[in-house]
Amino acid sequence: MSTDHALPHSTDLERDARAVSRDHKVDPSEIAMGVIIGRTSEFFDFFVFGIASVLVFPKVFFPFVEPLTGTLYAFALFSLAFVARPIGSAIFMEIDRRHGRGVKLTIALFLLGGSTAAVSFLPGYATLGAVSIWLLAAFRFSQGLALGGAWDGLASLLSMNAPENRRGWYAMIPQLGAPIGFMLASALFSFFLVNLTQEDFYDFGWRYPFYVAFAINVVALFARLRLVATDEFANLLKTRELQPVPVFSVLRTHTRDILIGAFVPLGSYALFHLVTIFPISWITLFTQRSAGEFLMVQFAGAIIAAGAMVSSGLIADQIGRRTMLAISAGLVALFALGSTLAPLLFGDSAAGQTIYVVVGFGLLGLSYGQTAGAVASNFGTHYRYTGSALTSDLAWLIGAGFAPLVALSVSSEFGLAWVGVYLLSGAICTLAALGYNKLENSRA
Repeated sequence: MSTDHALPHSTDLERDARAVSRDHKVDPSEIAMGVIIGRTSEFFDFFVFGIASVLVFPKVFFPFVEPLTGTLYAFALFSLAFVARPIGSAIFMEIDRRHGRGVKLTIALFLLGGSTAAVSFLPGYATLGAVSIWLLAAFRFSQGLALGGAWDGLASLLSMNAPENRRGWYAMIPQLGAPIGFMLASALFSFFLVNLTQEDFYDFGWRYPFYVAFAINVVALFARLRLVATDEFANLLKTRELQPVPVFSVLRTHTRDILIGAFVPLGSYALFHLVTIFPISWITLFTQRSAGEFLMVQFAGAIIAAGAMVSSGLIADQIGRRTMLAISAGLVALFALGSTLAPLLFGDSAAGQTIYVVVGFGLLGLSYGQTAGAVASNFGTHYRYTGSALTSDLAWLIGAGFAPLVALSVSSEFGLAWVGVYLLSGAICTLAALGYNKLENSRA
């Protein structure tokens, strides 16, 4: 079966990618690079919006309320993308079934990059009034729809091409896009914060990271299409390993597996925004520390997270992925208990804030490194592609979508110790889901 017949509804970019890939055997290292580039572009777009939700949007779009309320409003908009993501998956799965994966990815990544870049041209509340807020919400919702459509199956392709004794290592590789995306976003914002006056930053400086998003997404699109256009990918489509199916069909047969899969990474996903977006809001609102300087501390933390992710792959290949997930969840639970001392450590102490970030990013790397497709084997081959996408969407919605909003709300009202309680609940859910999944598999 030729690739041309496998993907008949191709975009011009896909045809160009196929021309480059024709008669070329793609090995796992090339798949890994394409996956990392793709994930980096997605996380960059999301982190740019998340950081701006703290540093920019309260002043530019919510100047009519005090800073804390404006930040909470911005975090509510931040959550919209996670609500939209499963809707996007349902819509784009249909596009995939009808027109092919290349068309789906092209639309999704142009929508993702375009929605992010559009924010950079959006006038603030002083110019458009409430219309600016509605437009910002629409662009954020579009980001979520696009991310649902960006699910490409390349991580599954990578896993299927991985040696049996290296599955943990190759499962870790797609996750590296998260710290790399955060490093790019935090470095850009830090640069403009440090080198521009406050007036210039709020006038035009904050818009540059949003400009960059479109270019990054175009590069990511071609990197992914080059792999989607290969014979290996077409053969997996032919054997139904990566075949999209109607969403309701998956829900009818695998609702329980989707729920279990969504709760397995909950501790890691809750920690995800509690060491990235939430700390910036606390530093900005309740301390005198420079946001630009703190972003560089987080940049260093992201490097540690990447190193911890690499370690998670090596360890998982020795002890098993699910065992690694359970150990990581236990460590996150201990970190959450320790975070109940946050008023002593994280308040106005720069050293305490740095320790929180460094340790938190390290644990994030260990736990997040093995969350991808942890229970994908629960799905039959026919349902695995769509089932994994829906599981990921639900996990992000429950675990991460509202984390900054909840954390800032409870900490501002009741104190920082409650952030630890919130994180602890996520770690307990992870351990409970892993235990339940093991019990169910033993009965099967």
